[in-house]
Amino acid sequence: MAKKALVLGAGGFIGHHMVRRLKKEGFWVRGVDLKYPEFSEVEADEFVIGDLRDPHLVEKVIDQKFDEIYQFAADMGGAGYVFTGDNDAAIMHNSALINLNVLETCRKTGNKRIFFSSSACIYPKYNQEDPDNPNCAEDSAYPAMPDSEYGWEKLFSERLYLAYHRNYGMEVRIARYHNIFGPEGSWNDGREKAPAALCRKVAVAKLKGLDYIEIWGDGKQTRTFLYIDECLEGTVRLMRSDWTGPVNIGSEEMVTINQLAEMIMEIAGVKLKIKHVPGPQGVRGRKSDNRLIFRKLGWKPSMPLRKGLEITYRWIEEQVRKAIKEGEL
Repeated sequence: MAKKALVLGAGGFIGHHMVRRLKKEGFWVRGVDLKYPEFSEVEADEFVIGDLRDPHLVEKVIDQKFDEIYQFAADMGGAGYVFTGDNDAAIMHNSALINLNVLETCRKTGNKRIFFSSSACIYPKYNQEDPDNPNCAEDSAYPAMPDSEYGWEKLFSERLYLAYHRNYGMEVRIARYHNIFGPEGSWNDGREKAPAALCRKVAVAKLKGLDYIEIWGDGKQTRTFLYIDECLEGTVRLMRSDWTGPVNIGSEEMVTINQLAEMIMEIAGVKLKIKHVPGPQGVRGRKSDNRLIFRKLGWKPSMPLRKGLEITYRWIEEQVRKAIKEGEL
């Protein structure tokens, strides 16, 4: 019989890609989300539209034994969603409730192996003030001081998963994702992250004949960005290991936001001016520290940032082209 997997948040960017990967591996997959994937057809064997904040819905979808459960469902977005402060209560309430419901139902049904997608946003703000030398080693998380309520909720949920691991023998696996990007993610709905937002801005300028793009802040803040396929590989390796984590899953190729924009312009074949405008920025520097994942799993990402951006830019330019043709941009 085929192995069974449950993907929570399967209508979202990472979840949809994970469903596709698991199907290629021969799994029978059930996906759950508030919505269907936006940009391509559902590939899960079953797809349940439902709200994981509802414990009755969670009991309905976790009604049998699964070989692997992936918990990606969360209230999240890019800097424009997370760092304004306008969505803090919803982010904390919705995501915590999902994790509380999911873990307790897994305990009751004897589903022990579950992956939780945490975030690099849990790392202390005081360790990320130097854009050239941020500290995101896994053991630097405490004393805790995340830069957003989104980060605080993720840190709380990490502790929740680890408590279920200690008290009930749950085989939890926890990864802290660092800026995952790629095709079929948010690019124009207010929840998009920097790579998608900049690809969109460059594509719009190129197709409409504009000579500049806007970047929030001075553009000197640094980040690392990981292509979706690398994220899935690290996640699956962690899930099938005998190690709990938490562990970083991210790239070590650090760039400024200005450099990211320049790289995308090169890919698009245009040269645009950058206009810096006020806007939420997050911490000054963030870089995945991959020493621990390499030591524990013998793996670290290898795809160059530019290669992932080339694939992503082509996809977003096509979305922009369609939106312009239909009068939406």
